[in-house]
Amino acid sequence: MREKELGNGAYKKKDFQTAIQHYSKAIELDTAEMTFHNNLAAVYFEMKEYDQSIKECELAIEVGRENRADFKLIAKAYNRMGTAQRRKGGVDNLKAAKISYEKALTEHRTPDYKQNLAEVESAIKKHEEEAYINPELADSEKQKGNESFKKGDWASAVKFYSEALRRNPKDPKIYSNRAACYTKLTAFDLALKDCDKSIELDPAFVKAHLRKGNVLKGMKRNAKAMEAFEKALELSPDSDEAKQGYRECAVRQQSAASTDPEETRRNAMNDPEVQQIMADPSMRMILEQMQSDPQAVSEHLKNPEIMRKIMKLKDSGLISMQYR
Repeated sequence: MREKELGNGAYKKKDFQTAIQHYSKAIELDTAEMTFHNNLAAVYFEMKEYDQSIKECELAIEVGRENRADFKLIAKAYNRMGTAQRRKGGVDNLKAAKISYEKALTEHRTPDYKQNLAEVESAIKKHEEEAYINPELADSEKQKGNESFKKGDWASAVKFYSEALRRNPKDPKIYSNRAACYTKLTAFDLALKDCDKSIELDPAFVKAHLRKGNVLKGMKRNAKAMEAFEKALELSPDSDEAKQGYRECAVRQQSAASTDPEETRRNAMNDPEVQQIMADPSMRMILEQMQSDPQAVSEHLKNPEIMRKIMKLKDSGLISMQYR
């Protein structure tokens, strides 16, 4: 134990060679104590001698098993071994680290060990996804998707486009193509998600904005659809599709507001942003106040955030405002 304490002191001073001498002496004097091997593994880890650290962890576990050591100490050795394997890098070492972390959790479950396992699993998944990327094969799958789309086999097209995205997740055109399939299948939420991803990858991709507008139009979210078509027109002022889409949504918006207030309300409440505004107790109080005291609106409009929310409700047709 005296040698161990001397080793600890040297370790804290980062005098690793001296620490190794003392821990090795402690092992020589007491071969049944796994802690000395654990400590020695920690020294080698700090020295970035990961293979030697792993070897000492394995010895620690072996000695611990033979001498019925506390399961927490064995878990600690497995965890340290996993971290050394992880630091070595490479998918094979990451997989070895995963096994070590799983064994650590079998011995003793702690939040840190669970976090380590989750991180290494995420790293393995990322590595495998990156290894799977192949733009040439992605283009081949994309072409298969295009052929299926032309035949009206949209479900198969989705399958091919999804595989193409696994092969090349940075291609905005594939997301846009899959969005078109989802639109045909009336899976509007999925289509909208793909349009947004396509726009995120290439904000100037006009077709993605057009598709987003058509998806939102299909969802009867006319105000949002108008915004998408407006963005398409900013990028391509001569786009007939954007002009036509914007006009149709504007007519729908006006028609719904003038003929069927209940339909207007239902369409507006399909918009998650409108739902959030209407669920806000403070906004509900403001709207009630505006009904009882129309003059209060000018005071509330001085607050930019409240003004934005009120204008959102106005544009959606839920409220009307008159200016004097």
